[in-house]
Amino acid sequence: MSSTRTPLSRDRILDTALALADEDGVEAISMRKLAERLGFEAMSLYRHVSNKGDLIDGMLDRVVAEWELEHGGAWQTQVRAIAVSVYASLRRHRWAAPLLLGASHGARPGRMAYMDALLRSLREGGFDADTTYHAYHVLDGHIFGFTIWVIGHMDMPADPGPILERVRPLLEQFPDVKAHADAHMTEGPHQDVSAFEFGLDLILDGLRDRE
Repeated sequence: MSSTRTPLSRDRILDTALALADEDGVEAISMRKLAERLGFEAMSLYRHVSNKGDLIDGMLDRVVAEWELEHGGAWQTQVRAIAVSVYASLRRHRWAAPLLLGASHGARPGRMAYMDALLRSLREGGFDADTTYHAYHVLDGHIFGFTIWVIGHMDMPADPGPILERVRPLLEQFPDVKAHADAHMTEGPHQDVSAFEFGLDLILDGLRDRE
């Protein structure tokens, strides 16, 4: 009995590429490797994607499509909800944030819609043009910058104890760093707090004071 392959489509290619990037990083994406996973020759992909740049753009469009940009309520409620949604999506797709900040792939319609939603929320909140200008940059920097920072720590081993023991002689020279490292290893209410949301709320509280 002959078997039939699922036909190729742009959606199927993008879905598979997104899963591959989430597993192994965007550096792992090649047309050859993607074609092997789909069960086709690499040349078959070019009927649906123009080149690797077009492929990456399509993958990023799928990422930003997850961002929830429309929320009711006061400006701070809207901004907070947008920021939390974007951060969660970028955590799921660890490869995407640097590309969305770059010149080659950053000017995507979905990213522009996110920028517009933040700026509109601030403007409708009554902030003047100068405050809106700076507040947007601080918020965008926190969302993307914190994402990149935390992703850099996600490759740490699940149990950092052996690493801490190895560097403990050095930590003894820096008591505040040692106390901070010990807090990472200690259960308590501090472990239940999202540092991203903690920082976001500090920004929002500061903006409220300028209303």
